[in-house]
Amino acid sequence: MEEKHKILPVSDVKRYSLKERKSKVVLEIQGKPYVEGSSFGDFLATLPSVLAARDFATAVEAIVRARDNSRPVILAMGAHPIKVGLSPVIINLMRNGTITALVTNGACLVHDFEMAFAGHTSEDVAEELCKGSFGMAEETGKYVNRAIVDGVNLGYGLGRSMGSFLAAGSFPSDGPSLSGGAITSGGIAKYDGVSLYAEAYRLGLPATVHVAIGTDIVHMHPEADGGAIGEGSMRDFRLLASVVADLSGGVYINLGSAVILPEVFLKALNLARNLGYEVENFTAIVMDFIRQYRAETNVLRRPTMHSGKAISLIGHHEIMFSLLAAAIIEKKGKKVWK
Repeated sequence: MEEKHKILPVSDVKRYSLKERKSKVVLEIQGKPYVEGSSFGDFLATLPSVLAARDFATAVEAIVRARDNSRPVILAMGAHPIKVGLSPVIINLMRNGTITALVTNGACLVHDFEMAFAGHTSEDVAEELCKGSFGMAEETGKYVNRAIVDGVNLGYGLGRSMGSFLAAGSFPSDGPSLSGGAITSGGIAKYDGVSLYAEAYRLGLPATVHVAIGTDIVHMHPEADGGAIGEGSMRDFRLLASVVADLSGGVYINLGSAVILPEVFLKALNLARNLGYEVENFTAIVMDFIRQYRAETNVLRRPTMHSGKAISLIGHHEIMFSLLAAAIIEKKGKKVWK
């Protein structure tokens, strides 16, 4: 029986000169060894200009260019950046004019409050859940809900409610037990210098909070007012839509939120465009441990489909965002942004 396939002869293959071929990797993109004692700027210059390192440099350039042109840089984040110690880094970027608006989820309210009030946060969920005591810190439940109700009654959204509450100091500075007693006022937040909301309030920057009822520990407390939480979150959504309406030429960073904030951003962007705002040619950046469907789709791909740039930076927040912040400051130099 004759074999169906025979060895293919290759003597007549068509070839070209390597010198003429277009290649993606060239000498110019290679990294350089770091020299002991060099500056941070020197370190940045050693990075290869390829893949994530090139995307990182592009992100820094986009942020600095946006602020040079008085365009917004919006930071949207889950609570993990607070828990890994990035609040001082973020606050510095707010103070030096880099970050112009803050977008957060409900968990940020909890961890930001606890850091400002007590200087510590983040309990052992698994251990406390077994005892039914997870999320039941009395001060957190009473004060966060008190801030929400008081602020919403003044016409604020949730972010401004917490910012004004912490900046004004509506609880005793020594953090006493509240059992059997009314909440007193006139004190100050012990560590409010690490509060993102208090700093945004002082600087006059928009800080929004987007809540799903039942996702945050303060919703389990008797002081939780669903009407106030919903009203405050709705006000913040419409405030965010106003901020996003001015995003053209700016930068939107999604730091760590995998579900809520990508969905909120997509709707805020659509609402702004529906109302006639041409929100185009902005840079969308997602920073997370892994590539997440909603963030990749609703922050990067769909919003920049017709214009703009999408950048995904993968890595641990405490390293990657610290590097990004430092690189921005290095490139910014002595420029003054307002």
